[in-house]
Amino acid sequence: MKKRAINVKGIPVTVVERHEQDYISLTDMVQGFEGGSALIEQWLRNKDTVLFLGVWEQLNNAAFNSLEFEGIGNAAGRNSFYLSVKKWIDATGAIGLHALAYRRPRRRTLAQGRQQETKDIRTPSNERSHPRRFPQRQLNRSVTT
Repeated sequence: MKKRAINVKGIPVTVVERHEQDYISLTDMVQGFEGGSALIEQWLRNKDTVLFLGVWEQLNNAAFNSLEFEGIGNAAGRNSFYLSVKKWIDATGAIGLHALAYRRPRRRTLAQGRQQETKDIRTPSNERSHPRRFPQRQLNRSVTT
C-alpha cells in the first residue's frame, strides 16, 4: 500500500493506493470540522449515502452481495440504524470503502495529567473505610442569626 498526502485548504489528506485504486482518507478530510469522526458516522447512517454506495458497488464490484445490501438499505435512515465501514464491507463484500485501524499518538501530558489527578484524590489505604469510597468532606454548617 502506497501512501501520499495532498493538501486541501491547509489540511494534509492521506491518499492510499490499494489494488491500483486511490482511496482518500475521510478521517483526514473532516479533521478541520468540529466533531469530525461523528460526521462520518452520520454520513454512513444516511439512507441516500447507503443507496449511493450500493449502486456504486453494483456497477463496479461483481462480487457485491446485493441481497445483504437490500437489508441494510431497508434499515437505513431509522433512528436505531448504525453502519460502520467494517460492517458494510463484511456484510456486502464492498470494495469502494476501506477501513484502516488507526491508533492516535499517545499524548504524555494528558496521561501525566490523569495520573496526577488520580494521585490527588486517593488516600492512604489505612484511612479508607471501603476501597472504593473517598474520604468524607467536612462541611461547615454554622448557622448565623
